[in-house]
Amino acid sequence: MTDGSVDVSRRAFLRTAAGATAASAATGTAAAQENGTDGDGGGGGGSSGPPDYSGFLDQVGNFDGTTVDATGQSEVTVSVGAQGNGGAFAFDPPAVHVDNGATVLFEWTGEGGGHNVVSDGEGPLDSGDPVSNAGVNYEYTFEEDGIYPYVCVPHEGLGMKAAIVVGTDYPTQSSDGGGGGGGGGGSPQVPSSAKTLGVATSFVMVATLGLAYFFIRYGGDYETPGEE
Repeated sequence: MTDGSVDVSRRAFLRTAAGATAASAATGTAAAQENGTDGDGGGGGGSSGPPDYSGFLDQVGNFDGTTVDATGQSEVTVSVGAQGNGGAFAFDPPAVHVDNGATVLFEWTGEGGGHNVVSDGEGPLDSGDPVSNAGVNYEYTFEEDGIYPYVCVPHEGLGMKAAIVVGTDYPTQSSDGGGGGGGGGGSPQVPSSAKTLGVATSFVMVATLGLAYFFIRYGGDYETPGEE
């Protein structure tokens, strides 16, 4: 076979190798995009993890780590003086998620003595002096997204604390407490299927380039189909 034939074979092989490598790379990119691993990784308009209470509810006896989802309701009731923390010294639920614009009704059970509802630190909640009579003695309509921690002042030391999560823009555990961007949006997580495909694609590319080097370095006598 002539040198020209060898050159043709080399060029044909390189064209085929380049096409296979490009196709593999394109397939990997398309799969990553389909699995949401390309771009910003989402974020706006929703939380990316559990609300970050910064340890505020860690010592609350009736809090098991669950935030009750009450979104979609215009009014939500929280019991004041529910059983917990060694007596009727709890809010129930201790953590609840509501929509922006929802009204939370704080309903006293009439047990555990006098209770009140006051924001922890700066905040909008303040039901005034402790009262013990049963019924809805306080209500508040939330109009800004965020997390609103609150306490019963007389029984705060017993763990009578709770929190209201409002809307979609609030600190989440996955974003290290950063409340921007619709509740966080930490680093995007790459699905295992995309990782596997990426490894396979890399292998194909390396193998193809290795074969290309071999043919360029040592030559070959493989003819392109249809060529004499």
